[in-house]
Amino acid sequence: MAATDGTPTGDDTATGAARSVDVLIVGAGISGIGAAYYLQREHPGRSYAILEAREASGGTWDLFRYPGIRSDSDLHTFGYEFKPWRDKDAIASADKILAYLRETAAEHDIDRRIHYRTRVLAASWSSADARWTVETERTDTGERARWTCNWVFAAAGYYRYDEGYTPGFTGRERFGGTIVHPQHWPEDLDVSGRRVLVVGSGATAVTLVPALAGDAAHVTMLQRTPTYIMPVPAQDKVANLLQRLLGEDRGYALARRKNIARSQAIWRLFQKYPKTARKLIRRVNIKQLPEGYPVDEHFNPPYDPWDQRLCAVPNGDLFREIRAGRASVVTDRIATFTEQGVRLESGRELEADVIVTATGLNVQAMGGIGLSVDGRAVRLADTVAYKGMMLSGVPNFAYSIGYTNSSWTLKVGLLCEHFCRLLAHMDGLGLDTAVPVPADPAMPTRPLLDFGAGYIQRAIDKLPQQGERAPWLTSMSYPDDVKLLRHLPVTDPELRLSVSPGTSTAHSPAAAEVSA
Repeated sequence: MAATDGTPTGDDTATGAARSVDVLIVGAGISGIGAAYYLQREHPGRSYAILEAREASGGTWDLFRYPGIRSDSDLHTFGYEFKPWRDKDAIASADKILAYLRETAAEHDIDRRIHYRTRVLAASWSSADARWTVETERTDTGERARWTCNWVFAAAGYYRYDEGYTPGFTGRERFGGTIVHPQHWPEDLDVSGRRVLVVGSGATAVTLVPALAGDAAHVTMLQRTPTYIMPVPAQDKVANLLQRLLGEDRGYALARRKNIARSQAIWRLFQKYPKTARKLIRRVNIKQLPEGYPVDEHFNPPYDPWDQRLCAVPNGDLFREIRAGRASVVTDRIATFTEQGVRLESGRELEADVIVTATGLNVQAMGGIGLSVDGRAVRLADTVAYKGMMLSGVPNFAYSIGYTNSSWTLKVGLLCEHFCRLLAHMDGLGLDTAVPVPADPAMPTRPLLDFGAGYIQRAIDKLPQQGERAPWLTSMSYPDDVKLLRHLPVTDPELRLSVSPGTSTAHSPAAAEVSA
């Protein structure tokens, strides 16, 4: 290990030499802060550092600044298992989530290990030394530096922070008003008294519409395809009561278990009975919308529930604005932008002063890091995900991608626990290298994320694959993952553990057996 107090060794700024840590975490968002907590709790003697390309921590919750930004999962499950969510709002605004994340980092001195404005460019693995050499660049000065580590933990999410996705709209340059993407929201944008057109129907769009409707002259949500949208209470009265009666820790734990069980039950029922689920959602939508509203035109997707993520609207705020006449929904396709707005394929024209292209994200796997193993470049699409946390043929590289059908952090916590268990197992045997290798190189594979969202489908050929059997499945089932990642042994016939020839660790009989 690089140091016994958990700090990096070496100083690249003074001598040009590489800094050295045991674990290098990429990303200081909700996943990276969580990974750091589990690592220092379970392995206090291991050194680590967090490299963050931006100038602040918080990831998504610091990046996005558009009006109304909030979670679409309850914070009793989206929050960390080890830190109670104390606010009364279960569906919380970004500023509250960001404060929670930064408070967590400060409470555990994690913030002292974050190196800001440090972008990871590439990482190369040496089997002889059981070390990664990681190339970084300062985003403010362009200065290059190197780090070395035994493990890389990629916690950078799954999308590009510097660029959102906008389709190539015909005639865009003709529009005389303002065009803005939510990922790059201007601080000085004022929509008061202006006509706003929000292009999109996902979580961002359904958040923006009610947030803008209070000031704008009118807000129109233009969608190509409807999305399943359900009202949810902004506050969880049962969770708040449990915390008042039982205290923050016990009350939070029980509320978390309640909400996990509820969300899993809903997901399983919707998967098993999609027609019934569709009817139920439609019935709820009808009650939320004005009498005679064309529900089937605007709120009846052509796909089954949970083929894409359901959108949650706290206290039905989107429906409230539609009932009040301050917002409306149009289902059609854009033929071209015009000087005054857009003309649709139906021939209808929508006039606007501001057009918001809530058209999605650009997926970027593993933070866009260029990986190589013993001089050979790694093509992510040629790798297969192992237990949803490692890549076939890539030693000592872990990553965290959360659930698409539930709270992101539920999976991240389990992955971090399993990662720490694996490190402890390897320490006990004097091993330093772990690499997943499929027993059958011709094993059938399928896309990493079986998810119909456009941003995933656009990047499907750039993502790793998953297998059709354990441990090569990327599970979206929390109960299954609890069993696999928390309770079952970390060892597996398709995870090769060994000790590198370049280390001073002596081969023990146990190490030799596992390596073989």
